[in-house]
Amino acid sequence: MAADEVLGLVGTALGEAGLTAGDVTALATLDARAAEPGIAGAAARLGVPVRAFGSEELAAVAVPHPSAAPLAATGTASVAEAAALRGAGPGAVLLVPKRKGRRVTCAIARSIPLRPNEDSPGARLLPDTHGYIAGEPPSPSTGTIPLPIPTPHTTAAMDIHTSADTSADAHDLRHHGDAEVRDEKLIDLAVNVRTHTPPAWLRERIADSLTGLAAYPDGRAARAAVAERHGLPARRVLLTAGAAEAFVLLARALPVRRPVVVHPQFTEPEAALRDAGHEVERVLLREEDGFRLDPAAVPEDADLVVIGNPTNPTSVLHPAAAIASLARPGRTLVVDEAFMDAVPGERESLASRTDVPGLVVLRSLTKTWGLAGLRIGYVLAEPETVAELERVQPLWPVSTPALVAAEACMTPMALLEAEEAAHRIGVERAHLLAGLAEFDEVRAVAAAEGPFVLVRIEGADAVRDRLRSLGFAARRGDTFPGLGRDWLRLAVRDRVTTNRFLQALDQALLMLG
Repeated sequence: MAADEVLGLVGTALGEAGLTAGDVTALATLDARAAEPGIAGAAARLGVPVRAFGSEELAAVAVPHPSAAPLAATGTASVAEAAALRGAGPGAVLLVPKRKGRRVTCAIARSIPLRPNEDSPGARLLPDTHGYIAGEPPSPSTGTIPLPIPTPHTTAAMDIHTSADTSADAHDLRHHGDAEVRDEKLIDLAVNVRTHTPPAWLRERIADSLTGLAAYPDGRAARAAVAERHGLPARRVLLTAGAAEAFVLLARALPVRRPVVVHPQFTEPEAALRDAGHEVERVLLREEDGFRLDPAAVPEDADLVVIGNPTNPTSVLHPAAAIASLARPGRTLVVDEAFMDAVPGERESLASRTDVPGLVVLRSLTKTWGLAGLRIGYVLAEPETVAELERVQPLWPVSTPALVAAEACMTPMALLEAEEAAHRIGVERAHLLAGLAEFDEVRAVAAAEGPFVLVRIEGADAVRDRLRSLGFAARRGDTFPGLGRDWLRLAVRDRVTTNRFLQALDQALLMLG
């Protein structure tokens, strides 16, 4: 671990708190790690001392985000948070909870002087999930917001990951299909966005909205349209800058203790949870079971469960009843339905259900409508959950053009167009699967119901490289937990494109012998 890695994570955490490197007065960590070159080097470059604490001393510090892995390894439930609070001294308040890099974890704490008749300065801070100092609520008499109290003692605490805390390292959770086509002109089978989108009528609606860019975005009409489309009250809807933002909001807003992500699936939920300092447990669905959900595999005491339906990358559509059976009192059940509008009739959707406790459904308009560059999605959940997420969401998170697009995509005409597209995708997917079945070397997940298929090919990484040389981009599968180097995900395209791809695949397999 190099000093640059430590300083990079410290800089990111300081940025969340609105601080700079000049505000740091010390780095703090476990005494056994104080001499690590990365930590010592970072402290030297910052011009601050390293404060080292024994494991028993840190174990006595109450931390807001305890984790089992560091507890087992060091006897301290969070070295970073405990060292930050201990190093900051009396009146210490955690400004930024633990943030995890690849091999190091950082937390930021400050010593805040107590005011008269005040037990704790924490009352003057927003919840830890905000990650920065905030002013007090407006004064009843003046309506003004006081400036933050000067707080001179800022401590960044570091922890080096042990072998018990490296489960995220085997998979690049932040690799997505767009990386496969970013720098080369290839026929795109890596990104699951429908081709020839957005349609002309939607582009026109978006273009017309540009005349209103001088005004701040007003999401009320779009929110009402989404609510009406799903037969829900508007208070159960939260508009987001794509479904990916919703995962970040959930990770920061919900006080979860044991989050579980069902894999293989879209990796952003786990990445967001880890970035927010949570230890994430994985439930891996098995190839021999067709990657189908076994509700009994989910730990009974998990208080957050995340699953996709239909699941990316397996394209498996789980029965709604099986997913709903995961609901428990005190559990948040997050269902990523980003691809549900590509399923005819949206069968197995839970989007309109209000009888499932703790249910949170995420939707995206990116895939069907070709709006990846506009960023628009939404959350459907209980009003209390929506309010919690909204509290940690930035002001005006969705732009005016995105709001106009969302409202337009909720109309009966648009829903009919999406349904017709879903039927066409089903026909073209069947053609792709039939072509893949002709290859002895290829095994596809036959139960595919989404706009993509998952295939297993021995030496798929080499096949993928060869396909690139033939002009086709396929999504690598080894970045998904539960899969390895022999997996590829292929987007469903029109018949002409699919036939050309199948010819290229035949050549690639022959070239590799």
